[in-house]
Amino acid sequence: MANIAVEKIEGSGQSPPLHDKPNALADRIRQRAYEIFQNRGTDGREVDDWLEAERDLIFAPESELVEKDGRYEIRIAAPGFKPAETNVTVLSDAVIVSAESTHKHEEKTEDVHFCEFGEKTLFRRLDLPKPINVDRVTATLDEGMLRIIAQKSEKAAA
Repeated sequence: MANIAVEKIEGSGQSPPLHDKPNALADRIRQRAYEIFQNRGTDGREVDDWLEAERDLIFAPESELVEKDGRYEIRIAAPGFKPAETNVTVLSDAVIVSAESTHKHEEKTEDVHFCEFGEKTLFRRLDLPKPINVDRVTATLDEGMLRIIAQKSEKAAA
């Protein structure tokens, strides 16, 4: 089980780096949709191109949020992501998880006949029903399951 560093942001406003990630991801999706469009030609399926690009680049994991004993437990399926690739940011009213993985063939001597591995991005914002204490949040990644424990704030627990 590997611990994941938790970035803590007081209040509910987003920091500039959190704005940059969705914008960069939108740019990657836009570029991928254009590549798909160019390979296919023009026939009025631009929305399908965009949706295919999103499926190619974004991983939308199964998640669950459970409230128990004055805390929230969040579990997110994150198979294939390493602890070093995974970021957890907590606000008083939300948890934001992002991760990026890449796959490259290191050896030039092998003949790769096909490869379905590629770049994948996980980006998920989970809004919480009640505020949490950002200083009392932990995150671990074990066998592809990200587990985040967040204590509710004293005000919310009352």
